[in-house]
Amino acid sequence: MVFNKIKKVFSSSLGGESDYLEIDLGKEEKQNKVLVKLFVLKQYEEVAEVLSALREGYTIAIIDVRVLRQKDSIELKRAVSKIKKTVDALEGHIAGFTENANIIIATPAFARISRDTLPVKQEKKKFEDFD
Repeated sequence: MVFNKIKKVFSSSLGGESDYLEIDLGKEEKQNKVLVKLFVLKQYEEVAEVLSALREGYTIAIIDVRVLRQKDSIELKRAVSKIKKTVDALEGHIAGFTENANIIIATPAFARISRDTLPVKQEKKKFEDFD
């Protein structure tokens, strides 16, 4: 009885066309684009944010550990170890860059880090000397 009254109210507000409302679920498609995100680790607790971004599966993390290295090298080792374990579990890759590995790049399984260095090409002369 009460249900019929509620049904009439909603059907009259819809113009009385039908008893059913069609919902298109395809409009809320999640875009699967790769996100390259920069993180700055100032303390060990900030590792959780990096790990959750990596676990989502579409984030390549560029992690600046310079501040944490200057504060506490033991905390830095713990943080890098935790990131490495997570990346290994995700079958991703991790590598340190710059002289003292102040920048760490961690990727999920779909990306691979090349550790090969390319030879530096000599710059060609823009102008010829006609002497």
